[in-house]
Amino acid sequence: MRRQFLCLALGVAMALPALRQPSARDLGESALGDPAAPVTIIEYSSLTCPHCASFHTHTLPELKKRYIDTGKARLVLRDFPLDQSALAAAMIAHCAGAERRPQFLEVFFSQQESWAAASDPVRQLKQLAQLGGLGGAEIDVCLADKELETAVLQARLDGQQKYDIRSTPSFIIDGKTYAGDLGVERFAELIEPLLPN
Repeated sequence: MRRQFLCLALGVAMALPALRQPSARDLGESALGDPAAPVTIIEYSSLTCPHCASFHTHTLPELKKRYIDTGKARLVLRDFPLDQSALAAAMIAHCAGAERRPQFLEVFFSQQESWAAASDPVRQLKQLAQLGGLGGAEIDVCLADKELETAVLQARLDGQQKYDIRSTPSFIIDGKTYAGDLGVERFAELIEPLLPN
């Protein structure tokens, strides 16, 4: 856990002087891997979902090693908050900026049991975010940003309407929706046929 926060702190030192708040118009999306990778995996997740946390802590490291870090696949990270705590966490991760968002998601998922079950999850999230370099006032502004909240909720609605997402995590591979933490071998079965010879 300490190493993750050190990585986040290093990201802060290298960040641009001012962090700009994302809006509904330019929320964009974060991704891991080469944009030119032959396979794109779209993940819809909720930061309070235990199965999503399991994917991020157990499956994703091996998936990255085999497919993302080798340029074979790219993972696009999309929001599908299942409750208010997940919505707050998603908003804070976006406020960290597109480059640091994956690191914030990694920490939020790895620490999910401690903050999601807390009597005041938002307070716990704020503490984690501050360790990652976001200031308390900055986090308050972020959480009060209705345009950002709308953008995150719109991402969820888009997932429901376009891909019939009903649970998290859900993955879109080659236009098809797969629900649940599939495990590395199942991902391999789906990715390998799509790779160029």
